[in-house]
Amino acid sequence: MRQINIMKKLVVLTGAGMSAESGLKTFRDSGGLWEQYNVYEVATPEAWERDPVLVLRFYNERRKQLLDAVPNEGHLGLVELEKRFDVHIITQNVDDLHERAGSRKVLHLHGEIRKSRSTRNPSRVYDIEGAELNPGDLCELGSQLRPHVVWFGEPVPAIGEAMAVAGEADIFVVIGTSLNVYPAAGLLQYIKPAIPVYIIDPADIPAPGIENVTVIREPAGRGVKTLMELLSKQA
Repeated sequence: MRQINIMKKLVVLTGAGMSAESGLKTFRDSGGLWEQYNVYEVATPEAWERDPVLVLRFYNERRKQLLDAVPNEGHLGLVELEKRFDVHIITQNVDDLHERAGSRKVLHLHGEIRKSRSTRNPSRVYDIEGAELNPGDLCELGSQLRPHVVWFGEPVPAIGEAMAVAGEADIFVVIGTSLNVYPAAGLLQYIKPAIPVYIIDPADIPAPGIENVTVIREPAGRGVKTLMELLSKQA
């Protein structure tokens, strides 16, 4: 009987550090976006109610920046790993660099900046043509469109699916996230005991209570290359 080669499931949780090498500013680092904007003025439901013009302008600026960016070596390395693993990406990022690199299975926890949704019916989601979403851009129900992102204080609709994916991992990788933002950081609690966990980040990222952790103290691009080398030795 011919043996069937079943690929191991490689689940990757990515954060802002994944996209930083593509030139996208992070929120919390020195020089990041929070230094220019107060989070409560641009990324909360209350901010939207108070000043939707400012909120739209903030996300238009981010969208323009994204359109000029390209996937980096970290993104491309994860695509390369699809030749040997069943790769599932759970990302906290709202950009589309994973998809543009060629990754086929990407779950966005915090929404997608190149999409909008109806303020009357959140299930109505639309692609944004170009960089701008402006006052007066309406859905077919006649309501103003808002960025299709999860703001602070809003629930994370995809977290249940993310928990299920994490629980099926044979290998779990964390790239470019501090593991301080919940509920995403809590996904490590759903992985199977003792599976290999790799953390890629230049900073020291603690993972208390997690067994079998390999820390790769490198940025995303070099770190994914190192990960690929380590995984190839296990083949």
